[in-house]
Amino acid sequence: MTQHEAKLGQYESERAVFLKYGKYSAIALPGIGGNLISFRDDDRGFQFVREPEGDAWAGFVERPWVHGIPVLYPPNRYDAGTFEFDGRTYRFPVNEPSTGNHLHGFVYSSKWELVEYGSSEEKSFATVRLRFDEKEPGFAHFPLRVTLSQTFTLTDAGLSLRFDATNDDDKAIPFMLGFHTTVNAPFAPGSQVEDLECGFSFGERWELNERMLPTGKLLPLNEGEQQLRNGKGNPYFAAMDNHYTAANVNGMNAMTLYDRRAGARFVYEAGDAYKHWMVYNGEASGSFFCPEPQTGMVNAPNVDLPAEQTGLIRLEPGQSWSAVSRMYSE
Repeated sequence: MTQHEAKLGQYESERAVFLKYGKYSAIALPGIGGNLISFRDDDRGFQFVREPEGDAWAGFVERPWVHGIPVLYPPNRYDAGTFEFDGRTYRFPVNEPSTGNHLHGFVYSSKWELVEYGSSEEKSFATVRLRFDEKEPGFAHFPLRVTLSQTFTLTDAGLSLRFDATNDDDKAIPFMLGFHTTVNAPFAPGSQVEDLECGFSFGERWELNERMLPTGKLLPLNEGEQQLRNGKGNPYFAAMDNHYTAANVNGMNAMTLYDRRAGARFVYEAGDAYKHWMVYNGEASGSFFCPEPQTGMVNAPNVDLPAEQTGLIRLEPGQSWSAVSRMYSE
């Protein structure tokens, strides 16, 4: 019989949901952004997601961006925090003084509701939900009611991350979603950066200006990026805070990380709903990097390109949107 479990407990000072199914385990923190802050292969001692353990906890609570899988709604940077949609102007706070932009949206530290959790011979799962309305501080800047929910499911196939959004407003929503997924690299105990081969389903790189905003121009991949595209790259070949179009490799929009020493591969299938990637590697830190799938490009409402290219989604009143991503080890 498969070992499986879903239970409530404590992670550091926070209420947490602990999931277990077969070799996999995961931990979610509903009260801090609905963040899934752990995904492990327990049989082999692999930690795929950077966890806010010990000394990192206080920094995570203050800025929960580079641990776990923070939800970015809306994702990444907006020029001076301002854009127009359907004749309405939205003004977000400028929270990145170095660029004069708004960064990362409003829900990564919100208190999400734990809707349900459970475990059976088929799966272990938990669903968390956020009703983005007047009670959320960000609503003052983005006053459009929407219900966001995430369902984390463990099976033998790994971790499934389903995201749902429903427009509860009487106006159309410029829907933009991303994840600041933070990956341990290496993920295996005893491995070094030299043991890693990384792959990304990149298409081309968006040129960014000095304020980290897209110019609208696409650039060819450089040698290091092409190696990543071919699945044989180094995630720390250079300091990266780069923006890319997604283009399936071997039928998948994914990031792969192979550890030659451990003989194991971690796969993050973002799914076809996410048309763009941001990649941040902490100034080539050598310990973690962030493969960040996004539905749309950075600053999408302000980019003078068709919506089919920017990825900006128009969510009509009452309309719902959903997508599924997956993580697993081989």
